Amino acid sequence: MNRVPLWAGLAFLVGLVLIGAGARIERGVPDWVLVIPLAITCLAVLLRYRSPLGSLGLGTVGFVMDVLVGPSLGTMLVYTDNLYAAALYGPARFSRWLLAITAVTAVGFGAVTGFLWSDWRALALNMVQVGLILVTPVTTAQILRQHRDQAAAERARAEQVARLAELDRQAAVTAERTRMARELHDMIANHFSAIAIQSTAALSRKDLDQATVRTIMESVRENSVKGMAEMRSMIGLLRQEGDEGEAMRHRLRDAEGLVERSRQAGLTTELRVDGRPRDLSVPVDLAAFRILQEALTNALKHGDPPARVRLAYEDDQVSITVDNPMGERDRRLPGAGAGLVGMKERASLVGGTFEAGPHENGWRVAATLPAPEGQAT
Repeated sequence: MNRVPLWAGLAFLVGLVLIGAGARIERGVPDWVLVIPLAITCLAVLLRYRSPLGSLGLGTVGFVMDVLVGPSLGTMLVYTDNLYAAALYGPARFSRWLLAITAVTAVGFGAVTGFLWSDWRALALNMVQVGLILVTPVTTAQILRQHRDQAAAERARAEQVARLAELDRQAAVTAERTRMARELHDMIANHFSAIAIQSTAALSRKDLDQATVRTIMESVRENSVKGMAEMRSMIGLLRQEGDEGEAMRHRLRDAEGLVERSRQAGLTTELRVDGRPRDLSVPVDLAAFRILQEALTNALKHGDPPARVRLAYEDDQVSITVDNPMGERDRRLPGAGAGLVGMKERASLVGGTFEAGPHENGWRVAATLPAPEGQAT
């Protein structure tokens, strides 16, 4: 934009050279008269950015004056820039109108001169000449304007894609945080619930002998150590890249360990396994383990003994059922319900089903997960 005065001055000098060289149609006027329209069109160049329509108006005045007294080649060439600037930097609607006006002008001028001279060759020649002066710069500007608008549209589309990608990233981060919170809950809730129940029992009973207290404290210590170990494993997993490692691989075959810990926490638990235990795929194995862990935690916190656990390995699925009585209490599971939501979500993510609610005189948790034979990984 700072170079516009330089280009205007250069155009004026070139125009003077062309006038001096005789690049004009002689009509008996002195050369200095042709300099006036040339100067006007060159002044119009200075407005090409700030006022494209004003530049075209001022340039048109100079062009018409030059046609009347000349015309000269220099002024015509500068006027093409006035047309180009108006079509490129002016309003889009005006640019379309300008193309129509210049095209009609070129055709009309050719037709009139051809009719007056009674020569179709004059018609074609004049039409081409006027078209080069009027139509060509407008068409060129419109092509460039279209490319510029397409580039702006592509930039806007790229920005929109970037915003959508950022929203997807934020959604993924939120989902990952939710998964991490669920994992941490499932990992340590079982251990900490046992610790809380056992420590409460030890503090509320004044008649416990030293051996019983020692047994309770050993169980509390075992649950504390296992809870901390699983917490450290979870933190280690979050620091690593990639999928869940073998160190964090929980299997449904570890159900006996979960049942034994619930027994040590004071909940009488019975385990029954139907069918032949087999390896399951990693997602199904982890989902089954967590569902069983959370169900036993709820039974320990809210139910009455005994809790009955049934694992059924079938041809294409594995079923987990946990029943425990709830006595005469209101048979609705207390608490915020996050555990039930987490169990249902885990079953849904692997394509399984989940149900939890009152059953006979107690509470039942039942989950069925797809586990076709031969698909373990």
